[in-house]
Amino acid sequence: MRGASGRTDMRTLVACLACLALTAQTAPAQENYESWPVLKSTFPSTGGGGIMIKGYDPVITGGKCVTTFMAVEPGTDPKVYPNVIEFEAVAAGGGTLCHNGKWRAFDGGATGTTAYRVFFKDGVFRGSP
Repeated sequence: MRGASGRTDMRTLVACLACLALTAQTAPAQENYESWPVLKSTFPSTGGGGIMIKGYDPVITGGKCVTTFMAVEPGTDPKVYPNVIEFEAVAAGGGTLCHNGKWRAFDGGATGTTAYRVFFKDGVFRGSP
């Protein structure tokens, strides 16, 4: 790895380090999306606080998973917040994984993201545990 000047050839060193880094990496374990529970249209919000999500019924279109839904506060006179969410749709596990969800309130008053994911295969939607 020494050139005519007696110094280490930097390109050779970088190439060797890159090869070493590639061989040291291991592929992440494939997630078993089909083990996720079947998606129900009503479930507790991942944000907590007793909020329930209602009317969750995603469709896949144009590289996205989209659904409207309501976030409903607990109590005898609950506030109801209508929202829409869009996920990126990617091929995974022989189906479609909906991830990187971004939601917004219909009135434009609130926006956010979610770690929640949805998987679609063989006519069945499943929600991440």
